[in-house]
Amino acid sequence: MSHRTGITAHVDRHSDMGRMVSTLDSWGIDVGKMRISLWTILEGVVVVAIAVIVARLATRLVGVLLGKITTLDTAQRLLAHKLISLALWVIAFFVVIDVLGINLTALTVFSGAFGLAIGFGLQKTFGNLLAGIILLMDRSIKPGDVIAVNDGKKNTVGQVKKIGIRAVSVTTRDKIEYLIPNENLMTNQVENWSYSSRDVRVRIPVTVDNKADLAKAEALMLQAAREAPRVLATPPPAVWLTELAERGIGFEMRVWINDPEEGMASVRSEVLKRVLRLFQEHGIELPNPSQNDLSLRDTPELRELIAALQGLKAS
Repeated sequence: MSHRTGITAHVDRHSDMGRMVSTLDSWGIDVGKMRISLWTILEGVVVVAIAVIVARLATRLVGVLLGKITTLDTAQRLLAHKLISLALWVIAFFVVIDVLGINLTALTVFSGAFGLAIGFGLQKTFGNLLAGIILLMDRSIKPGDVIAVNDGKKNTVGQVKKIGIRAVSVTTRDKIEYLIPNENLMTNQVENWSYSSRDVRVRIPVTVDNKADLAKAEALMLQAAREAPRVLATPPPAVWLTELAERGIGFEMRVWINDPEEGMASVRSEVLKRVLRLFQEHGIELPNPSQNDLSLRDTPELRELIAALQGLKAS
């Protein structure tokens, strides 16, 4: 006796539909107690398609409903959405198995090969899935965070846009979107600039001429920092003398911002432009390496040389 699915069993074989089912079912083969025919294949495709559509719609509906819960933050909503979505797909799988009338014991022959496929082929996929769930559970990285990831070759700085099943989407200031595998964020060193606080300190080096009024230069740099729109008043800006050299006197301005996703270069540019304008207005000069002063010591030999040159000129 060949196996029949749940849908086929309820079809009246004396109706037109029944005759069509019988015709399609006759074009097939029996594998053990299971019948594989054009009808069972068509039936399976339709049931799977309906299950996938329903699961996708249910996943989207869950996302919309979770978005309306204001008591959950972004990371909690995303974690809940992933776990519920995973549960919905598992339920859809077992519903398809039940509707098609597939006996799971028939799949025991393939369990060993299926286990090896998961162990080798899907190892990275499941690893990234679990890593993404762990990242959301411990809330070390959340959508909206600004992070810096070092892959051994370069440092990638950007804002986390999405934590997916396989990878985290990080968008840089150049609008380049990097897809970083979740496992990399678990095993590599990651700088999270907005983990416990969004305040980030920016260092801005400035060098002035050796003859400049240092007190006035420091006051002007502090004024320029306070006037910059993105610089925070608390913690206050600071200026430190860091270098004494022939090329000039080096300072380092240290300012704080709370919007690192807007970039660091724009802050440095804005502050330096204000510093340059204030220096020009108050006569603070910057070092000019092209200008070299030659100092000669007054010695008898030098006076003899000058006299000889004057004699040559007079003759």
